[in-house]
Amino acid sequence: MSSPDPAPAPRRFEPGESEAGAPYWHATRERRLELPWCRACERPHWYPREVCPHCLGPIEWRPASGRGVVYAASVMPKPAMPLLADRVPYVVALVDLDEGVRVMTTLVDVPDTEAALDAGPLIGTAVEATWEPLSDGRHLLLFRPA
Repeated sequence: MSSPDPAPAPRRFEPGESEAGAPYWHATRERRLELPWCRACERPHWYPREVCPHCLGPIEWRPASGRGVVYAASVMPKPAMPLLADRVPYVVALVDLDEGVRVMTTLVDVPDTEAALDAGPLIGTAVEATWEPLSDGRHLLLFRPA
């Protein structure tokens, strides 16, 4: 009896999915960015949780603009893991979304990444969401200069 063909190797690290984050990942299947908002104090937050981290109120998911500004950035000249080896150098960034939350992400389509190894010139750059497909139909949120 022959064994089934092995699953293809992933092209990148693919994050797991938690119960609290399921609405987020569901929206990414349609390349939509949604954030958890508190129904009691009307504040967004990031990362997904069962209740509001500010007041412990109930949350709901609302559409987000996908726009923001780079708060901090660092160019990775070496891969953080083997699955990222073909992507170096790449830019890891903290982005302040227009809705008021900060997310960690990867910046793509950055001109002359190798020349900007200190990433300082990227701070304050306006960015917009873009998506990278994952093997299961979800999409990974990335940002590019707006």
